[in-house]
Amino acid sequence: MLEVAVAKQLGAFGLDVRFTLPTPGAAALFGPSGCGKTSTVNIIAGLSRPDRGRIVLDGEVLLDTDRGIEWPAERRRIGYVFQDPRLFPHLTVAANLKYALRRAVGQPFVSFDSVANLLDLGPLMQRHPHRLSGGERQRVAIGRALLSQPKLLLLDEPLASLDLERREEVLPYLESLRDQLSIPMVYVSHQFEEVLRLSTHIVLLQSGAVVAQGGIGDMSHDRRLRALLGPDAVGAIIDGAVIAEDAANGMLRVGVGRGELNVLAEAPMAPGTRVRVQLLARDIIVSTQRPTHLSVRNVLEGIVTTIDEDGGHADIVSIDVGGAQIMARITRAATRELKLAPGAPVWALVKTVSLSGHSFPARPPIPAATASPGA
Repeated sequence: MLEVAVAKQLGAFGLDVRFTLPTPGAAALFGPSGCGKTSTVNIIAGLSRPDRGRIVLDGEVLLDTDRGIEWPAERRRIGYVFQDPRLFPHLTVAANLKYALRRAVGQPFVSFDSVANLLDLGPLMQRHPHRLSGGERQRVAIGRALLSQPKLLLLDEPLASLDLERREEVLPYLESLRDQLSIPMVYVSHQFEEVLRLSTHIVLLQSGAVVAQGGIGDMSHDRRLRALLGPDAVGAIIDGAVIAEDAANGMLRVGVGRGELNVLAEAPMAPGTRVRVQLLARDIIVSTQRPTHLSVRNVLEGIVTTIDEDGGHADIVSIDVGGAQIMARITRAATRELKLAPGAPVWALVKTVSLSGHSFPARPPIPAATASPGA
């Protein structure tokens, strides 16, 4: 577990953040530019000193200003991936990686070869940084951070300097890192698409303070996050499991709540594979009768739980579909005409094509007996 409670005055800007993150897992510090995300991770890493605070990682006190405890950055066993890869230009990829391995503190838990294989760095080993693409440089920077044998990995907008194609190139490697090595990660971003794919937990920052935090599924319903995302990006985030693959039609059957969704298969997935799906509220159609004779392939039966005004003439209708909560954005006139109210039975309809680009592999559950790196 990572416990952070720090405060620092930076000119006219005041930072005062408090949060607790479960480990292992991938937590996102999310919020608008200038809200204090980078300042927070710099303090966690030991690169910036707070005016007061306390940081505890898996029971070890890294910082406690009241008790005079302040571990230097090099002893904290925290890997840091910056927006700029910061590779040594005169060293090859292999030499950059070995530099980190030589300076590692603590018992090694990940090997040079395993990092090279995980990040597909083998073909790059003899190149210098100037001969790498932006995505390749960032993969090397991630590998260098891993070979420092960290107990925690901080990533400060590591994809911000990349174009969309390079970003899509790197994201699968970060997903593999999250799932295969089980190193706790704190991921800084203001791009919700990255948070959606990578994080298990969100800490929402605004104006230097934490305004909400929780699991990504619960946080997708938080009004403050919804206000930040805007109406077109609001949607419930739910985890499900692949029931079967329909290779002939290029679809997966994914169980969610008491029902199932047909999702376009971005890649083959075996039954039982965990999948995360974002159901955008704008794409959900609500019916008070069981629909028939429609082209829509996805129909989820549920119960209305809450109805919130969503500005203008719209409502956000939350629907329990059997242990999973989804949201529909409909006009207030439709709410009245359908006589929707908490407890009303409804059917939620969503086109399979609208889920394209909104379903991803989810992090598998961590067994209770799994130890964190370096423990």
